[in-house]
Amino acid sequence: MKRDRTLDARDDELTMFGDRAGGAAIERRDFLKLAGGGLVVLFAVGDGLEAQIGGARGPDGGYPEDPNAYLAVGADGRVTCFTGKIEMGQGIVTSLAMMLAEELDVPLEAVDMVMGDTDLCPYDAGTFGSRSTKYFGPPLRQAAAEARGVLVKLAAARLGAPEEALETKDGAVRVAQEPARRATYAELVGGRRVEVRSDRKPAIKPRSAHAVSGKPVPRTDARAKVTGAADFAGDIRLPGMLYAAVLRPPAHGATLVSVETAEAAKYPGARVVRDGDLVAVLHDKPDLAAEALTLVEAEWAPSPSKLDNANIFAHIRSTGGRAETVVESGDLAEGGPLVAKMVERSYYAHYVAHAPSEPHTALVKVEGGKAEVWASTQSPFRAKQEVARALGLPEPDVRVRTPFVGCGLGGKNQGGQIVEAARLAKLAGRPVQVTWSRAEEFFNDSFRPAAVYDVKAGLDAANRIVLWDYRNYQAGSRSSQPVYDIPHKRVLSIGGGWGGGEGAVRAHPFATGAWRGPGSNTNIFATESHIDVLARAAGMDPVSFRLHNLADERMKKVVAAAAERFGHPFAKAPSGRGYGVAITDYLGTYVATMAEVEVDRAKGTVRVLRIVCAQDTGEVVNPEGARMQIEGCLTMGLGYALTEEIRFKDGRVLTENFDTYETPRFSWMPKLEVVLVDNPDLAPQGCGEPAVTTMGAVVANAIHDAVGVRLDTLPMSPARIKAALRRVPA
Repeated sequence: MKRDRTLDARDDELTMFGDRAGGAAIERRDFLKLAGGGLVVLFAVGDGLEAQIGGARGPDGGYPEDPNAYLAVGADGRVTCFTGKIEMGQGIVTSLAMMLAEELDVPLEAVDMVMGDTDLCPYDAGTFGSRSTKYFGPPLRQAAAEARGVLVKLAAARLGAPEEALETKDGAVRVAQEPARRATYAELVGGRRVEVRSDRKPAIKPRSAHAVSGKPVPRTDARAKVTGAADFAGDIRLPGMLYAAVLRPPAHGATLVSVETAEAAKYPGARVVRDGDLVAVLHDKPDLAAEALTLVEAEWAPSPSKLDNANIFAHIRSTGGRAETVVESGDLAEGGPLVAKMVERSYYAHYVAHAPSEPHTALVKVEGGKAEVWASTQSPFRAKQEVARALGLPEPDVRVRTPFVGCGLGGKNQGGQIVEAARLAKLAGRPVQVTWSRAEEFFNDSFRPAAVYDVKAGLDAANRIVLWDYRNYQAGSRSSQPVYDIPHKRVLSIGGGWGGGEGAVRAHPFATGAWRGPGSNTNIFATESHIDVLARAAGMDPVSFRLHNLADERMKKVVAAAAERFGHPFAKAPSGRGYGVAITDYLGTYVATMAEVEVDRAKGTVRVLRIVCAQDTGEVVNPEGARMQIEGCLTMGLGYALTEEIRFKDGRVLTENFDTYETPRFSWMPKLEVVLVDNPDLAPQGCGEPAVTTMGAVVANAIHDAVGVRLDTLPMSPARIKAALRRVPA
């Protein structure tokens, strides 16, 4: 059984990750002051060390320049990495440690990770968008290079050798020509506060010198997670803490008219608290809190929404909103006369839930004018701001710590459960934990927005795409730009999309937000589906047609790599073989995915047999981790492609659990093959999201190749497939 993590006065801190996970940690400022406790190598930069620690930002609001914000070299030679990024299954607890170990020349097992602690780590806007390695990695590497440079300077004085004669290896500095003359980092730090001014920024290592980065490494958090030793927010326990059961409206837009709590207040051990429309029952047992909540009698005014799955697309198109020109080149009017064949279609995507394995959870203690938070969140610094605002506290008096997060997928950027727990803890005068039930998880989710796509495209006599007129409603702009060489094109994004904005509030009956590969997964479904439609109009197979219209040599290389591994030539669709292809440039990561499917015409079901995904993500820090991320993307993508859809009506969310919301199962799993396209001269790009974005399109294209019907709506459920088959002769 999973143990609870109980904190008391003797053990009031958590080391979040690394070999010391679960042990007591120390406040970082105390960590810097206590001799023998392990000290940072001090860089005299800017306003000094104290101003740079815990939530520090750079001069432009980005990452700070002071290396102390990122790492500490301990008196025992171990190195602690501090990052505002969090670990939610994407593997950066390993890859960031690898980047630090590489640049500082220490063994990977000597690196401890502290992640998402707002008192200890540099400010970070949040963990999303496949940006951790791409954007946090470079300053982390630079900080480690500077630390290495200072350690070399210390060693030069200790060993009596010039700096240029020294080298670093395995946590020590040694004379290159006399390896026995060496000093370990622990000896150089020596339990002292070491103040050495760094007057230059050493260059980071070239890839040719890498000994750790680029090698496949098992995840450092794997054992803790498979044995149940890993701590999540729901595992944290504080003395005297209470569990909350919160009163929820029956529908989005419903308003509380009256509430009667007398019977609930009589429940043994229960305490009813109210702050405006926030009504909750607190108890020292979570199931009893939920039971007492059923005794609360509430009257609600109904939701004004009249939307449901049947009328949502017409509503979205009619709602409109501000039109953003994402890309425009040439002139559509001039492109018109060049067109020999014009193809125009519309595509649709329904709402999709995040459905994380770990529901939203937060534990908050408010005491002595300060708040301490343990939360399942992708954005700990945003949570810090929200709690400070809700409680009327200065931000420095709020500390957020992020244990392991059981996946976020874009849905844990908002901190609704955190603010609820903070308000309730203040009212109760005791620590309070809020954990959403699965029904609450679906009701309170910020869904991937439903969206509409209108695409009009034309081919010239040589089967080149010469005109592309694309507009989406509420999908957002990301990945709406075509990757093909098209002289006359215009892409419009209308409404707020997943990022909100004008039109978004009126378009949706509930909250929407980022969902793994936000905007991209549905924009690519529309664009790459339409490319297949054009290929059929051209009388060409879908791979040759794409290569025929690509100018980007890097993308051509990725498509060729996927085709080589796939090993089967494509023919003009529908060929009856069930082959599909989809490609994209996802924020600098190039992806080409090919799939083989079979379709049961009678049942309308799809069996995906095999998927090949080639990905150029620049320099690969951990090939094993990259493959795992890509395989996870492909698996998750099967869900939004085939089954995942939120059912709703009049503001009510009818989908409340996994009995009516079907995510991928083990029995679905196809053969997955990942090709990492070598591109070491490009800095590491994102890997956590790109491959998921091609899955809707590649499955749709494979279905069309198998049975000759074009599915224009996500998800491609059995009912929709059977309806499409009825419209097209066998």
